[in-house]
Amino acid sequence: MSPERLIEILGILASVVLPFFNIPLILRVIRRRSSKDFSLFWAIGVWICVVLMMPQALLSVDLAFKVFGIVNFVFFTAVVFFILKYRKGHPSE
Repeated sequence: MSPERLIEILGILASVVLPFFNIPLILRVIRRRSSKDFSLFWAIGVWICVVLMMPQALLSVDLAFKVFGIVNFVFFTAVVFFILKYRKGHPSE
């Protein structure tokens, strides 16, 4: 396997794996039923940037960037959804 092919495969693998690191954050919000310690400004700001990058990711011939754009959009949309859903905190508060 050529070094270029190895770099390409590692890039594609990393582009899929990286957004999965959002899962612990999502689970933490769900488990605590609160997202009070997460900044809405941060979450929505990052999500807007992800949305604005999506067209370029979809048009790109770079497979790693395309895959990352799609997977990151899905997972970060879930992050924002749960941050907004649990914004008011635990029902007992």
